[in-house]
Order: sequence, then structure tokens, then C-alpha cells
Amino acid sequence: MMEINKCPICNSTEIIPYFSTRDYFFTNEEFSISKCNSCNFIFTNPVPAKEEIAKYYNTDKYLSHDTNSNGLLGKLYNTIRDFNLKNKYSIIKKYIQQGSALDIGSGTGEFLNFLKNKNWKTHGIEPEKKAREFAINKYKLEIFDENKLNQLNKNEFDLISMWHVLEHVYEINERLQIIHSLLKDDGIFINALPMIDSPDSLRFGKYWAGLDVPRHLHHFSHDTFQLLANNCGFELIDKYPLKFDSYYVSYLSHKALNNSLALIRGLADGCISNMKADSKRNYSSMIFVLRKK
Repeated sequence: MMEINKCPICNSTEIIPYFSTRDYFFTNEEFSISKCNSCNFIFTNPVPAKEEIAKYYNTDKYLSHDTNSNGLLGKLYNTIRDFNLKNKYSIIKKYIQQGSALDIGSGTGEFLNFLKNKNWKTHGIEPEKKAREFAINKYKLEIFDENKLNQLNKNEFDLISMWHVLEHVYEINERLQIIHSLLKDDGIFINALPMIDSPDSLRFGKYWAGLDVPRHLHHFSHDTFQLLANNCGFELIDKYPLKFDSYYVSYLSHKALNNSLALIRGLADGCISNMKADSKRNYSSMIFVLRKK
């Protein structure tokens, strides 16, 4: 395990224990969460060493890497994913109509394939071999492992996207600095994140499935993500909710609590979370649209 002694965002050494939780999704191992007393950033601490983290993804329950649609939950996930693809594309079109796109953490390739079918020039980065090979073979996409990030041309992309990926990345400052260098001056960076200041996070506490330890190394609020983005040369120009996420996260949170009728209760709590978030715009998951400053 790797102990973190400085805040990943502001470098403060004022790190305090926050709470403990478990990997309710897979291993049931216990993990600790820390908080920066200076900027209020919340993060898993300690975290598994980089060479150990892959084993925590080695389950067919991890749906973004799943290459089949078996089971009710898998089919439901794929149906919602298809709806979200259209929603994501409608957001992108508000800022840019067509061009070159880089999707970091491209999973099984559905988002990139959607863009490809809209005549975008597409590239992807996906560290998980099985998901990467599935996307290459099924959709004939250009998808590479993470080493490729350092070999791409500067100012190459009109669009760079990360859909629920940054929370998995060890060096978040370095990753955003690389994205800044790869993005064209008038390009768009779109980043989607689970939000620890959302109503469903407050509702479930240490059982909130959005924590997803240890796969989620970082737990962003609106303020801490904006601080990170600003430090790395980005300005926030817009943000949008991913409302379906609250239902899935609430369902998984009820499963962690071993509640009966988890699916029904998750749907109810997801609806309540979205209604509560309407006033403050602090939904379970958010899409942030950024440009270079």
C-alpha cells in the first residue's frame, strides 16, 4: 500500500483521517479515506501500489469493462448507456461539430464508435487489455494503452473526454497537464465524475457506491475539481448532470447495506437524490466542460 502524505491538489501536509469504508463491490477489504484540512479534498489513503490495482478490476461485475450483456443488470446498463451516448453527443455539439477526438479510458469503445459513425477522427486510450481488444476487434477503432499518451502530438485534438476516469488516475495533476498539452487552443475537454457532495453521497455515507474503493482513488466535490482544473490551466465553462447515475449508485449502495428490494429502493432514492440536487445542481455525477485558459 502507498501512503499519501501531501494533498494531491494543493500539496498541503495537513492530512486528517476522515472515515473508513469497504470495497463492498468486490473484495470486502477495508480502506481508509483522508481529507485535506486546507482545500477539503477527499481521497483514498493509503492506496494499492500501481502494480496491485489491476486485481481490483478483475471481476465481470465491472460493467464498463464487460464485453457481454448477459443478465438483467447488464442489459439495463447497456440500455442506459445507449441513452447516455446520445445525451453526451448532444452536449458536445453545443461546442464543436466535428473534428479529432481522444477518449481516455475508452472501455469497450461504444462512445468512440458513436463519434466515428458521426465522421469524427477518433483515438482512444484504455489500459485494460480485454476491453481494449474488444473495442478494436468489434468497432475497428484505434485504441492504445496508457503509454501512448506520451507519444501523441501536442495541440492535436479538438475534443478530449474522460467519462468517470479521473477518479481512477494516480497522478491527477500530471494527467490534466498532459490533456492540456494535447488539446487544441480552441478545443474542449469534457470530464465526468461522481460527486461526493451529492445528496446520495450524504444519504449513504461510507456505504455510498460512488466511493468504489480502492478503484476510486479520488473523491471530488464541485469545489475541489474546479480547484484542480484551474491549477492545471483550465477554465470551467459549463456543467451538466448525469441523472441516471444516481439510480445505479443508490441501488449499489442499498446492496452494500444488504437491504432487501435493493433495486426498488435504489430507484426511489435515486429519484429523491435528483430532486434534491435540482436546486444546487449537485447531482450524483456531473459532466464538466472546460477550455484552456
